[in-house]
Order: sequence, then structure tokens, then C-alpha cells
Amino acid sequence: MPTLKEVQLKIQGVKKTKQITKAMNMVATSRLRGAQGAMDGFRPYAEKFSEVLGSLAEKAGDEASPLLIPKENVKKIHVVLCTSDRGLCGGFNINLTDRAKRHIKNNPINNATYSFTCFGKKGRDWCRKNDQKIVDAHLGIVGSKFGFNVASTAGKKLVDGFLDGQYDEVYIIYSEFVSMAKQLPVIQKLLPIPPIEKDDAKEDKSAEYQAEHICEPSPEELLGDLLPRNVYVQIFRALLETSTSEHAARMTAMDNATKACNDMIDNLTLAYNKARQASITADLMDIVGGAEALKG
Repeated sequence: MPTLKEVQLKIQGVKKTKQITKAMNMVATSRLRGAQGAMDGFRPYAEKFSEVLGSLAEKAGDEASPLLIPKENVKKIHVVLCTSDRGLCGGFNINLTDRAKRHIKNNPINNATYSFTCFGKKGRDWCRKNDQKIVDAHLGIVGSKFGFNVASTAGKKLVDGFLDGQYDEVYIIYSEFVSMAKQLPVIQKLLPIPPIEKDDAKEDKSAEYQAEHICEPSPEELLGDLLPRNVYVQIFRALLETSTSEHAARMTAMDNATKACNDMIDNLTLAYNKARQASITADLMDIVGGAEALKG
């Protein structure tokens, strides 16, 4: 049975851990508000941008830009892996790296070579551990404030690599923020730019009126500028989604850790009271035994 001093030290240690988890929960909560506001503000722009781009691509045709044309022999696949720089956020990073692992394992293309652009230390460390080729790494971005220039700089390298033949396909893996309790790892193709998916239900409702975008100059000329920008927009949106998801996951994990600390404190307090009661009982038995011995 542990001594009173050992139980007291355990209670003090758990209380200090509780202070840390509670403070981290508050920090994650405050950062989540700003990240979620930026994400919610950018989502309508990304959706409308895709809508306009799909309309222009339909007018111009697939031959308007090499960014729209799939390559016949796909051998070199590049993946943009978005993770966090820090841990203590539950299974957030593991879910993302597992998604990348499943994509490599389930790829039907034989002898395909993979390379990675990593946003976050956790993704970079996973690539190093699994002997994956790292082309570029961006640290200290996810989970902090960043601008559109981060996405445009990384996206320009991807577009140039695709046009030069360094990559046959480019994917991005990120965490989509659904709710405070749910963040889904998502994989999305960036290059070649896939056709814009249409919602049949929405098309039926809006069949009476379909907005047509008037283009000047021609759609072919506009696509030369808008298609690369679409890659930047998707990367920026993925980074915003991942940042928001990271803060939400860390807030949930720290909240659960704080509750676990409270349970441990209750159990240790109960054990301390039992040990103290046993110690008092033993002392009383010694006193009674000594008194009886003196009487004899």
C-alpha cells in the first residue's frame, strides 16, 4: 500500500498537469475563434471561384490548358501533406498520415514513385521515418496566422513541376473541419485540375435561370491565369481547414485530459484518505497495545 507521502506527491503532480491542460485548452479555444472566422470567410470565395472556373473550362474545352489534360502514363505522384507542428491534439496527425499511407498502399499504379511537400513537422517526421522523398517542407505555418502568399509560393512550384514533367499527378491531404467533434482527413487532386462536379439537384432547381459569365478577354486567355490560381486557392483553403481542425482537436483533447485529471485526483484523494485512516488505526492499535502491556 502506498505511503501518505507518495499519494500526496501524486496528487500534487496531477494537479500541476491539470493546470497545464486547462491552460492549453483555453489557448486552443482562443485561437480556434480566429482560425474558424478566416475559414468561414474564405469558403464562399473558394466555392464561387470553382463555379466560375468550371463555366470557363466548359466554354474553352479541355485542350485550352495543359493543366486540364491528364497524362497517359502516371508514374510520378506528388502529395502535399498538411499536418500540425505540435502534438497533444489526439489522433489528429495520425489520421492524416494514415490517409497518406492508405493512398500509397491502395494505388493501383505499379512502380509509382511518390514525393511529398510537407506543411508541419509531424508530416515531415512521418516522411523521414518512412523513407519518403521530401521535396519541400514548410514549418510554423499550420496553427498560426499566415497569408495567401504561402499558398501561392507553394502552388507555383507545384504548377511548374507539373508542366516540366516532374510530377504526373499532384494531390493534397488535409483535415476538413466538420464540427468541433469531427474533423475528416480528405485527399483531393490538385493537378491535373479535375472537372468541376455539378450537383444535379441544384441544376434542376435552377433550370429556369442559369447565370452565364461574360468573359473579356476570351475564356482561353483567362484560364491561363485562373487555373494556376485555382491551385493556390485550394491549397490556401486546405491550410485554413487544417488549422481550424488542429485547434478544435487540441481543445477537445485537452478538455478530455482535464476531466481525466479530475478523476485521478478524486481516486488519489480516496486512496489518501484510506491510507491516512489505516495509519491512524495502526497508531491507535499501538497505543492500546502499549497501555494493555503496562497494565499487565
